Amino acid sequence: MEDAKTGAAAYVMKPDRPVGIVGYGAYVPRFRIPGQEISRVWTGDEGSGPVKEKSVPGPDEDTVTMAIEAARNALKRSSGVDPAEIRAVWVGSESHPYAVKPTGAIVAQAIGAVPTTLGADLEFACKAGSEAMQAGIALVGSGMARYALAAGIDTAQGRPGDALEYTAAAGGAAYLLGPGREALALLEGTFSFVTDTPDFWRRPYQHFPSHGSRFTGTPAYFRHVTGAAEALMEGLGCTASDFDHVIFHQPNAKFPTQVARRLGFRREQYELGLLSPSIGNTYAGSSLIGLSAVLDEAEPEQRVLMVSYGSGAGSDAMVWTTTEALVERRDRAPTTQFYVSRRQPIDYGTYVRFRKKLHTH
Repeated sequence: MEDAKTGAAAYVMKPDRPVGIVGYGAYVPRFRIPGQEISRVWTGDEGSGPVKEKSVPGPDEDTVTMAIEAARNALKRSSGVDPAEIRAVWVGSESHPYAVKPTGAIVAQAIGAVPTTLGADLEFACKAGSEAMQAGIALVGSGMARYALAAGIDTAQGRPGDALEYTAAAGGAAYLLGPGREALALLEGTFSFVTDTPDFWRRPYQHFPSHGSRFTGTPAYFRHVTGAAEALMEGLGCTASDFDHVIFHQPNAKFPTQVARRLGFRREQYELGLLSPSIGNTYAGSSLIGLSAVLDEAEPEQRVLMVSYGSGAGSDAMVWTTTEALVERRDRAPTTQFYVSRRQPIDYGTYVRFRKKLHTH
């Protein structure tokens, strides 16, 4: 079934019992470096690059601290869930602060979910966050857990002067998954499309990733995002016109716009979740934070399609339907746009210091 949609209904994954998002939360650091500032340093011109600006973690921020903030926001939007009832805390990221020490366990401790919980880190480039969501859906949907927390958070890396430096940003979102009757948004189904397509990689002990330049487009991003989206829509018996909102992984501002148009979506369907021009590519948090921005504004009974993408390569597609509870509970925590708008510009020297790009030994 590598490129075929026929028979997709048989491959759509659905839980045995209704599962939904019972709480969600986002986090984006306040610091921003404009694309023009990066261009000034490396090319001497005023071009802004593929995004207007990108978010930069402060010197006291990392994947752990951001995941904790997002998780706490998700708990605030729940129906009063006791953290001790959360049976899994899974964090997807490309930038876990420890090579051997789980981010998931630290987050679980910080939110009060220990000790009777699973704690683990997931990796699959930029789809590690949606992968964590699928694992949480499966755990809750099978009846093995009442609640599971999944997060996609990154402090992405970009080699100085490389094209990635314009977009590799920081931030993400966390989702508390639980019984359908408590849901802010109910899952209809999910579908994954994965192949061995080496468009982006980072070997052990390397500080910065490498990428296949234009190869990251058609054979990688577009093939997998389109494949997952088309198969899930066929499997659920729907088309682009059946959705109120759609979110795609955002490596830059162009790719998600182009793939949306290829699939027949209109601008008003995807513009609410399109955050990359303002904060850059938050990697494992990219599609998840786009979903949080949509949930901040969506109306009840609206249908939402989210499609992630991770280099290597693969896409996870999910369809959600919002509920009345969304409007009742979303004001309990800061919105995604709150974090996007509270910005503090910095220059390239400050950015280099914050990101420890200048080695002195």
